[in-house]
Amino acid sequence: MRSQPVIFTDLDGTLLDAKTYAFTAALPALELVKAEGIPLVFCTSKTRVEIEHWRARLENPHPFISENGGAVFVPPSYFQVEDIGAVWSRRETVAGYSVLVLGTPYVLLRKALEELRVMGFDVRGFGDMDAQEVSEITGLRLEEANLAKRREFDEPFVYSGDPAGFGALLDSLREKGLRYAKGRLCHLTGDNDKGKAVEILRGLYERKFGSVFTIALGDSPVDFPMLEKVDYPVLVRNHKGEHEPGIVLPSLLRTDEIGPEGWNKALLDLIQNRM
Repeated sequence: MRSQPVIFTDLDGTLLDAKTYAFTAALPALELVKAEGIPLVFCTSKTRVEIEHWRARLENPHPFISENGGAVFVPPSYFQVEDIGAVWSRRETVAGYSVLVLGTPYVLLRKALEELRVMGFDVRGFGDMDAQEVSEITGLRLEEANLAKRREFDEPFVYSGDPAGFGALLDSLREKGLRYAKGRLCHLTGDNDKGKAVEILRGLYERKFGSVFTIALGDSPVDFPMLEKVDYPVLVRNHKGEHEPGIVLPSLLRTDEIGPEGWNKALLDLIQNRM
């Protein structure tokens, strides 16, 4: 029996251009994925409302993973209720989705960031910025920056202190039981990552389809936990024209092209030649 492919993908700098957020270069692969009925799961640092914006633009009906593995969102009737219950027991319903929360509530992350400032660390998170400043830092349009500020499980932040003091900052985070993730920005998170969320969804897809094989595409250190959990990990060349040096896996595929161009070529190759 043919195994069902399932694709997990980062958005910024991978499917979406790092500067313009365009996805035109990825359209051939997007159209093939849609025509073949292959689940395409967004697994990103973006918030739920940001992802909903991109799901609408890309006509994507599949589950998604928000805020670096902070939560898994499953649309109504996508999986059998009994299958969801077998894979996870502690779930919520938010905006019609079945939701498994893996991350630390945002209010606690904000409290930790404020405590770090009291300790003398020069840190500012999205919660300290207005939408205009978030827009300037990220390149997002103002309305999209407002969506990016609606955090639930992850706080992007900027550290402006002495570089030598960054290690002490990370030590302080660990003492608080929190974690640091590096994407295009620094991220303050709880005990969650993209890989844990991917494993949960893989289990649900196995119940739905039987045999599956998984592909993941990313471009930054925060994507490593996702890439190491799949059958075909793809490291996309980033906007600097480089491959993230810290991501090394035995079966890793590296794209020659940058961002959505690399995403497109890698998926076309995998779908057309390896399935």
